[in-house]
Amino acid sequence: MFRSVEELVKLADESHLSISEVMIQSEMETTGKSREEIFLRMAGNLDIMEKAVERGIHENVRSHSGLTGGDARLLQDYLASGKSLSGDVLLDAVSKAMATNEVNAAMGTICATPTAGSAGVVPGTLFGLRQRLNPNREQMVRYLFTAGAFGFVIANNASISGAAGGCQAEVGSATGMAAAAAVELAGGTPDQSAHAMAIALGNMLGLICDPVAGLVEVPCVKRNAIGASSAIVAADMALAGIKSKIPCDEVIDAMYRVGRMMPGALKETAQGGLADTPTGRALKKKIFGSAAPSSALNNP
Repeated sequence: MFRSVEELVKLADESHLSISEVMIQSEMETTGKSREEIFLRMAGNLDIMEKAVERGIHENVRSHSGLTGGDARLLQDYLASGKSLSGDVLLDAVSKAMATNEVNAAMGTICATPTAGSAGVVPGTLFGLRQRLNPNREQMVRYLFTAGAFGFVIANNASISGAAGGCQAEVGSATGMAAAAAVELAGGTPDQSAHAMAIALGNMLGLICDPVAGLVEVPCVKRNAIGASSAIVAADMALAGIKSKIPCDEVIDAMYRVGRMMPGALKETAQGGLADTPTGRALKKKIFGSAAPSSALNNP
């Protein structure tokens, strides 16, 4: 069992195992379930993620509020034009991250990774990299175990809740998880995964949670898009041999402390940030009238 990234990497290195294998064995030890049961359950999560991505990029998905929907398809059309500036892999990942969150906003089925509001980053990154790395199904499931291992450390040492730690705890955590998992998927080492996580999360510190009208739509969908792009860049940096000067566990602790210092208006209350702009307030009034009900404040 492990509680820190340092312990996780040490376990992997000393046992000559991948991060994903350490996580699988940890799950077997903790739950008492067989390897097959644990693997099949995670494979089921992968299936849910893939269906959400496919629905988001092929169907005319719209949220009930009308705030979000259709952007993932726009990006796919733009990709097909051959005019993209950021490259096919990166933009494909971005569109698939957005697709997932657009499905979530439309009350579709997604897999929280680590939350519903940040559910697009991990699958968006994975399915965006699929054409580039050509992983088999087992490798894709292992990607999720690797992401889960790093998410487990964050959840136990900091927070994955926007209400507790701001969006850095949600999209920030998801971005770090995806970066670490992408490194393993690409053949990197456990230590490189840790550095990718540290680089990705370290550059999300201070990200506030300010959902317009209290709904997990604006700016959440586009933040997942940027998270997926940051995850791929952080993974590339780590694979190139670039290291985070601040150890991963210290970055996680810093995120926790920043979240505690963050004022309540910037933590999922829709009282600050983009939610408190003239347009943000106008959208809230348009959707809910003069006073939004408490149910409008969705906890992702």
